[in-house]
Amino acid sequence: MNTKNFKGRRPKRHSQYRHGRSSYNNKRAKWSKKINPNKFINKAVQGETDESYVYKNSFPDFKISQKLVKSIFINKGYKSPTPIQDEVIPYIVKGLDVVGIASTGTGKTGAFLLPLIDKIIKNQKEKALIITPTRELAIQIDSEFKEFTKGMNIFSVCCVGGTSVGRQISKLRRNHNLIIGTPGRLRDLMGRRIINLSYFKNVVLDEADRMLDMGFVEDTRLIISEMPQERQTLFFSATTSNEIEKIISEFTKNPTRVSVKTRDTSKNVEQDVVRIKKGSSKIETLYNLLNQKEFNKVLVFGKTKQGVEQISRTLIRNGFRSESIHGDKNNHQRQKALSRFKDNRIQVLVATDVAARGLDINDISHVVNYDLPATYEDYIHRVGRTGRWSKKGVALTFID
Repeated sequence: MNTKNFKGRRPKRHSQYRHGRSSYNNKRAKWSKKINPNKFINKAVQGETDESYVYKNSFPDFKISQKLVKSIFINKGYKSPTPIQDEVIPYIVKGLDVVGIASTGTGKTGAFLLPLIDKIIKNQKEKALIITPTRELAIQIDSEFKEFTKGMNIFSVCCVGGTSVGRQISKLRRNHNLIIGTPGRLRDLMGRRIINLSYFKNVVLDEADRMLDMGFVEDTRLIISEMPQERQTLFFSATTSNEIEKIISEFTKNPTRVSVKTRDTSKNVEQDVVRIKKGSSKIETLYNLLNQKEFNKVLVFGKTKQGVEQISRTLIRNGFRSESIHGDKNNHQRQKALSRFKDNRIQVLVATDVAARGLDINDISHVVNYDLPATYEDYIHRVGRTGRWSKKGVALTFID
């Protein structure tokens, strides 16, 4: 493994790159002022299904292992593939590089996990790497992988910050076929010479646009440079951009492009704005909403870590069952809050955009944008936390 790029336990980013990231964040702050409020208003499409989409395959048609097909039906309860799965799995099974674009909550994770698991079932020496921008998304993917592979003796290791690196090192020294991780922790483990990516011939970049947004491009570039030149590279995201296209052209070879998006946001999400009345405050407006019966499982997005914490504490003082999740909380605290929210032990989860992507939580009734998102892409991902898997949801955006 080439270790000349590593100095000590954790390589530092170059100052030039840090400045570039700061400049990018400054641009995001300006963009938030340019989002037309009308883009936050979209009616849900009642009773509409994917009838306009003509399905080509059932799960057995993908020519994947019968053991995996059985797991899909029994362990996951899936009856048929989603459009993104229907479109991309045949290309991945053929070994092609793929760029998949689809709205959140449409089965993107299964679209890349299923063919990768099939590869591993057919060749126990096959290894794959999945890179994600956030801990929560990595943990979510790892959980889904374990559900698909239950009883198959196929093992994964989830490598994210905020958790015991010693425990992850211990797992990495045992037999495993899949590593799922965030760029920072992966670089750390590579620097310690615990991970040797020269044996990994499959890589997935999930939520690639967020990877760029969070300043992980250089980390990701270095990680992929340690992999074999002959590999299969898969990109999945709900949005794309010129910057993402540059990364795609750098990392892939003539990728097959698949997009099943018909609109930016899910047709199942009723979207509207809430204008704060003169003499009222946003927190008072939030109280009034949360006191309504239908607001039974609510995800509230704030702009800053401090602001999110303050909102949550204020809600608790006023009798609401609430938790917060943001970058200043360690992994145990974040997972505990998510668990309580998933199990309906709290009514409100207040979060920064760390929760905007990848979280698959059932039956979120409402998403409330307490603070405006920095970009419209962030808005798309925020509202994608509700209205998942054909269920109806509501997204409301506060406008001062």
